[in-house]
Amino acid sequence: MAILITGAGLVGSQIARLELERGERPVLMDVVPQPAALAEIVDVNKVGLVKGDVLNPLDLAKVIKEEEITRVIHTAANPMLTVGAQQSPYTAIRLNIVGTVNVLEAARIFELERVVFCSSFVLYNFISGGEDRGADGKEEAYPRPSTIYASTKQACESIGLNYTWLGIDFVAVRFSAVFGPWRGLGGGGPSNLFREMLEKSLRGEESTFPKRRMEWVYSKDAAQGAVKACHAEGLQSRVFNIGMGELYDGEEIANIVQRVVSKARVKTVEPPRGAGPSPKLSKEPGDLSRSRSELRYEPEYTMEQAIQDYVKFLEAPQGAQ
Repeated sequence: MAILITGAGLVGSQIARLELERGERPVLMDVVPQPAALAEIVDVNKVGLVKGDVLNPLDLAKVIKEEEITRVIHTAANPMLTVGAQQSPYTAIRLNIVGTVNVLEAARIFELERVVFCSSFVLYNFISGGEDRGADGKEEAYPRPSTIYASTKQACESIGLNYTWLGIDFVAVRFSAVFGPWRGLGGGGPSNLFREMLEKSLRGEESTFPKRRMEWVYSKDAAQGAVKACHAEGLQSRVFNIGMGELYDGEEIANIVQRVVSKARVKTVEPPRGAGPSPKLSKEPGDLSRSRSELRYEPEYTMEQAIQDYVKFLEAPQGAQ
């Protein structure tokens, strides 16, 4: 019996590492596997690594049957997340929504035990509407996503929750902005900004970082939340926040980086105007009470601890695990 992880990148690699530590047999499926980058996170000789596409139902059926998959953690998403989806909406809609439906259908047909879907805090930050405050029959009764990426995450959550009527044990974990160790391709805009800042800091080059105040989560904690959602028993809820539990602005992060890396020179700037609406950033961190009570999730990394760990990874020779 094995756990299928769709997407072998920033978060999927850490999920595989944690599943291995639990004594499970993780199988990673990715449309373009990156074994060299993966090997820096997890022992690739002890995990399955399969080339496959969630848009191809036969790829899913093959890996589920051959690897005796019992549960799925679905991390695969369109590249560059919010930015990528605004630039190529059809591609993002197809991959994020149809890919997720293919996973759910495969889980239904093969009677898998649980599907964990990786969602996002964009559902709090990119919203519009709601001015009618839930009033029956009003056009703006409820908020709705204001970007393509957020819309796909909302759609996938809603579809997944409706699949529970078809016998699928579906759980969604909403990540705040994820960053962490990964030298391969992929990731979203925030994670790549963080990586670029740290790499330039280690070279003694000036770097820039957005001033805005937001919640982050270290990739190891994001993975921890997904793994706990995969194996938790007796769940009363179906959607869980996975974050750091604290907001940080660019100045705070820049100061931490400069404490950890003495030669760092980080300049905070106003975030560039993207192809879509600007986020409506929350004044409070995501509420972790359900995750704490039902998943026993607790963030293990403060921002300073995460940056220290990330810098240690980047300072290690490339290819070292």
